[in-house]
Amino acid sequence: MCVTCGCSADENGVKILHVHPAHNHTHDHDHTHEHGHHHHHHTHEHGHNHSHSHDHHHHPEKTVLELERDILQKNDISAARNRGYLEAKNIFALNLVSSPGSGKTTLLETTLKALHDELSCYVIEGDQQTTQDAQRIAETGAPVLQINTGKGCHLDADMVQKAIRELNPKNDSVLFIENVGNLVCPAMFDLGESERIVIMSITEGEDKPIKYPDMFQSAQVCLINKMDLLPYLNFDLEKAKEYALQVNPNLQFIEVSATTSEGMSQWYDWLKNKVQEATTGL
Repeated sequence: MCVTCGCSADENGVKILHVHPAHNHTHDHDHTHEHGHHHHHHTHEHGHNHSHSHDHHHHPEKTVLELERDILQKNDISAARNRGYLEAKNIFALNLVSSPGSGKTTLLETTLKALHDELSCYVIEGDQQTTQDAQRIAETGAPVLQINTGKGCHLDADMVQKAIRELNPKNDSVLFIENVGNLVCPAMFDLGESERIVIMSITEGEDKPIKYPDMFQSAQVCLINKMDLLPYLNFDLEKAKEYALQVNPNLQFIEVSATTSEGMSQWYDWLKNKVQEATTGL
């Protein structure tokens, strides 16, 4: 679980928000450890206070599950704040999630180039260490802010809140949030997005949706990428969709190839329609 702190910096023209994920529970842990020690010492000298001090220091008994729930609850409050801010400014925000290597940065690059004249687009790039993806995005002309999560395996609502403040997207625009490549942890963290898009490539195997059900269950659209490779792979497209629909019967599929642009116009149409709905408030 990650909590944020950090400052902005510039690297090769890309703004970076450095985030050092101290674990949210480590502070609690250190705190309780210290208190636990004190409690032991205290009761040793004043035995009659045992029950009082035990009650007073109930916090150390918090389970990992409770701490996780607290962290997610705190995240959801920040996410709601993000959502309110974005909706007030008519900003349509997408949380792009996938495994590493699904082609989501290429897909995003292609999308930004294609829609450059029609939509005002901003990008938040989430990666553990590098700024390479953000530099690729910057070359499309879209304003981009890099969040480096260090050891963190996902973006959370607080990180995104700081990034939005820094990026300051204008009204009636589109905000793409490219999450850290990982299908597990990002599923748990609402960022305040309008839509969650899960990208899977046909190089990954058709069982992805049942291996990572939370992610597919929490997404509205599944982009199936690298369709140009279908003739060369032993990939059962219908089976992949069937698995995904078992997890999420409302999931919408768009089959694309970011490299050959196959199916991309269908993705652009979906996006433009959604943006229109968001900005007209329908």
